Amino acid sequence: MTADPKPTGDLRFSDLNLDKRLLDAISKIGFEYCTPIQAETLPWTLACEDLIGQAQTGTGKTAAFLITAIQTLLETPVDEKDRFASEPRVLALAPTRELAMQIAKDAEQLCQYTGHNVVTVVGGMNYDKQREQLQNEIVDILVATPGRLIDFLGSQDVFLDQIDILILDEADRMLDMGFIPDVKRIIRKCTGKEDRQTLLFSATFNQDVLNLASMWTQNAEFVEIEPEQKTAERVEQTVYLVSDDDKLPVLVNYLKRPEVEKAIVFANRRDQCRDLEEDLKNQGVKVSLMSGEIAQNKRLKTLDQFKKGQIQVLVATDVAGRGIHVNGVTHVFNYNLPENAEDYVHRIGRTGRAGKTGVSVSFAGEDDSFALPEIEKYISQKLKTAVPDEDLMATMDNPPITRKRGGRRPQSGRGPAGRGGSRPRRN
Repeated sequence: MTADPKPTGDLRFSDLNLDKRLLDAISKIGFEYCTPIQAETLPWTLACEDLIGQAQTGTGKTAAFLITAIQTLLETPVDEKDRFASEPRVLALAPTRELAMQIAKDAEQLCQYTGHNVVTVVGGMNYDKQREQLQNEIVDILVATPGRLIDFLGSQDVFLDQIDILILDEADRMLDMGFIPDVKRIIRKCTGKEDRQTLLFSATFNQDVLNLASMWTQNAEFVEIEPEQKTAERVEQTVYLVSDDDKLPVLVNYLKRPEVEKAIVFANRRDQCRDLEEDLKNQGVKVSLMSGEIAQNKRLKTLDQFKKGQIQVLVATDVAGRGIHVNGVTHVFNYNLPENAEDYVHRIGRTGRAGKTGVSVSFAGEDDSFALPEIEKYISQKLKTAVPDEDLMATMDNPPITRKRGGRRPQSGRGPAGRGGSRPRRN
């Protein structure tokens, strides 16, 4: 969790009557002023009201719901002798492993002076270790992805009937990824909505999300924060009109520019990401892959190397990209334009963070130019299109890799399993 160097409003955390131990942690992280989502939500959530918040990653919503949860734990302590292992008091559900890990990391920072125990249960990590924590530790805050939590509920290693606060983060993404049946099963195991506080956050609110929100909350306050990414004030956006064959040399030559310190390259499918990583390595780029098929411990190691600057470029899918919260990303490249305009906004939101500016470069070939009008409509601005400069079209140092494949698959990623051409793996 990184403090925004610029105050975003007039409300200080010290104005909220928070416990001193929590305030000390907030101060140590470097927070002083609330972000807009925090200023709008905290007065409601600290009064134990249910809340439905429309806000994207990078707006400060994670701190908003964690501060509420920790303050509640501090105000209503339960004696140790009345606590049992396997019975968390706060449950935070997230759709992806990376997001869950980030929430848990932020929670641990905010709990550094309060003594509360944070436990994370996600797929792709050591099952037995997570089970041991649930069985043997008093759990205050449980952060989980739906699939792994369902496993532990089935084996009765965790019980949710003592939950005081239920947090659902990125509800729209849970819907997209097919997790709603699992989430419904989980919520049926929780304390009833009249006896718990429910905080639900989503980047978008279609009718399906609103229906779920009404089922799971009670007299909830609705707060909508226009995302910084949507206005794109901090991100310079350019779309290069290129043939599919020219995308790779333009990308490779652009990555050589000195201003490109840390970059994320997005593609629509896993196979495209694998090919891109191989192609960039072939041209001498320090690059690694981030997608759902990579083992979690390797993904965490890769992310750490990226933060330290040992890797210059990450190639990522949309699902994996949601979990990349790294300040100092100077450039985002859309090797393919996403079909979904919301995914475009999430992608470019990886740069221009913490008060800094960023650059987004998109490649529009003949197979993905169709996505431009929807994106422009969604962000309410016309994107600057250009033909790449001559230096970007220069011949690459090494010959491109030649691949032999069967029938040509569409670049757009349209396929029987929906966006991305393959069904997301269960977390």
